[in-house]
Amino acid sequence: MGILYKAVPVFHLQDQLSSYPDIAAYHCIAVTLGQAGLVKELFDVIDCMRSPPRKKFMVGPVQNWDPRLEPDLIVYNAVLNSCVQQKQWEGTFWVLQQLKEKNIRPTNTTYGLVMEAMLVCGKYNLVYEFFDRVKQKSIPGALNYKVLVNALWREGKIDEAVMAVKDMENRGIVGSASLYYDLARCLCSGGRSKEALLQVEKICKVATKPLVVTYTGLIQTCIDSGSMENAKYIFNEMCNYCSPNNVTCNIMLKSYIDHGMFEDAKNLLGNILSGRIQSKGDSGQQAIADKFTFNTFMDACAEAKKWNDFEYAFRKMLSNGYHFEERRHLRMVLDAYRNGKEQLLEDVWDYLCRHGRVPPAPMIMERFCLKLRQGDTATALSCITSFQESKIHTVSSMSWFNLLNRNSDHLKEESIVNLVHELKNELAASGSSCGSLYQNILSSCTEFLSGGKTPSDGHIPLCNS
Repeated sequence: MGILYKAVPVFHLQDQLSSYPDIAAYHCIAVTLGQAGLVKELFDVIDCMRSPPRKKFMVGPVQNWDPRLEPDLIVYNAVLNSCVQQKQWEGTFWVLQQLKEKNIRPTNTTYGLVMEAMLVCGKYNLVYEFFDRVKQKSIPGALNYKVLVNALWREGKIDEAVMAVKDMENRGIVGSASLYYDLARCLCSGGRSKEALLQVEKICKVATKPLVVTYTGLIQTCIDSGSMENAKYIFNEMCNYCSPNNVTCNIMLKSYIDHGMFEDAKNLLGNILSGRIQSKGDSGQQAIADKFTFNTFMDACAEAKKWNDFEYAFRKMLSNGYHFEERRHLRMVLDAYRNGKEQLLEDVWDYLCRHGRVPPAPMIMERFCLKLRQGDTATALSCITSFQESKIHTVSSMSWFNLLNRNSDHLKEESIVNLVHELKNELAASGSSCGSLYQNILSSCTEFLSGGKTPSDGHIPLCNS
């Protein structure tokens, strides 16, 4: 669009340079504006065609030369194209009327653009009417049949769409890749995936896009139609001819999960990671798991509470060079830890420290409590004192008390007593460097040992009692 808005001033610059556009220049700017759907600007160009130049310039011996021009079929087709882009079906009748008044014969392309405008506006009866008009005057082209197929598809007339393409082929017309692609998607939407795949051979003969794009589009159509079995069938067939790329695999993975097919999603991830997702005819290409792949699968694991599968995917994510993201992964890692994945918490902690990153405050608190459960008071204290820049210093005594309460079934009184002793010693030795942090933890520990429900707001004596 940026290039387009540069083209318009350049076009008008001709007038400032005492030059006047010829029909080729008008064709170029009209086609460009039509493709962009800029109707107002297009009519400004038409007005410019019909107007004399603002500045006089030397015309040489051709004194009676009139540079004004009338729009021709190319310009009017550009207007039709803009009607398609803007979904203004009424404007097509104005164009047809202009062509009639100027005795310009519409071509199949003209009627094809008219049909496209009717299609995007949902005027399917008018699509059929204009197609019949083309048949009466000439032989419809591939564009006309393409729009007809799409109109029939949108009305659920799949058999009629198939018959229309057969009629085209019987007339000896070579269909475009987009026509056969639309017919294949039409068939997929009706659950006729095997018939849809027969169209792929025809697409291959005229296609310019990679085959993987075609198969991915058919898979998406099956999914949109609610048929995961057909999507799965096409995906498996696809592997015989071309390698599914990351986009294809991610579409399948997410769709498996959305449709409750967790085991299929798990198998697909395993195949991607093991390099088994590749074409039999193109072993040089294969899909790889990306960030979206891992995040999608881990979200599903967390929701289904399948923590073994979550741990497997999380470790694979890290080994494949993707990083731990606090916003995305922290909650899931902590949930996994609380469901028995203690080693995962330790490994994530080591990973963050190895990469010079400060663990999030909730992770510090959980590891602090884990070390208390294990009776390792020194390491527990080290968890909270090793990262001065952490937000752990802002955690309230109530939050520490809730943490202890939540883990009360696994904490030994001896460990808490030892922690209290260590904290009092640290407070006496260090003065105020970590005073508020130690004081909050000490307050919560003392209240926890006394069996209280909330930590005391009063200060705890610093001396040993």
